[in-house]
Amino acid sequence: MSVIKDFSVKRILINNLHKVKRCTNAQSVKTIGLIVDQSSFLETKKLIDIIVKNGVSRDALSVIVFNGKKGTSDNFQTIKQADLKWNGELDGMIANEFLKKNFDLLISYYVQDNALLLATTFHSKASLKVGFAGIDERFNDLIIKCEPSDHAVFIQEVFKYLKILNKI
Repeated sequence: MSVIKDFSVKRILINNLHKVKRCTNAQSVKTIGLIVDQSSFLETKKLIDIIVKNGVSRDALSVIVFNGKKGTSDNFQTIKQADLKWNGELDGMIANEFLKKNFDLLISYYVQDNALLLATTFHSKASLKVGFAGIDERFNDLIIKCEPSDHAVFIQEVFKYLKILNKI
């Protein structure tokens, strides 16, 4: 993706963050969407296993990955830079199917300030969004500060806060 397109899309998204409707839904977390940047984190299967060990059914978990390359990645649904339009909208079949789902929780597992990943988080209809510190905090409701390689710590913190918020 060109630097100009990346800059333009990020600017559009940031300028529209005030339009995001925050959900104060009191329901518990039953469905989870997971966005993973496999160009910097290759242990998606381990991440999923830890989420499942915390009581989430694999059927209740939808995963979409970005790997910076063409094609699929480890049998996961893959989004690519070509799915991102200049106006910040997503135009791929896989991306649109993911965004149609109303998740109770969205986990944005990336630390790169990538316009495609930010747009996917931005357009998600999730009730609660969780991500890493270092990404603009306005994209997520809950920020976890740790390294992406510490996936067990990240998920442990997510579920700790879900318990505090009476979401599980």
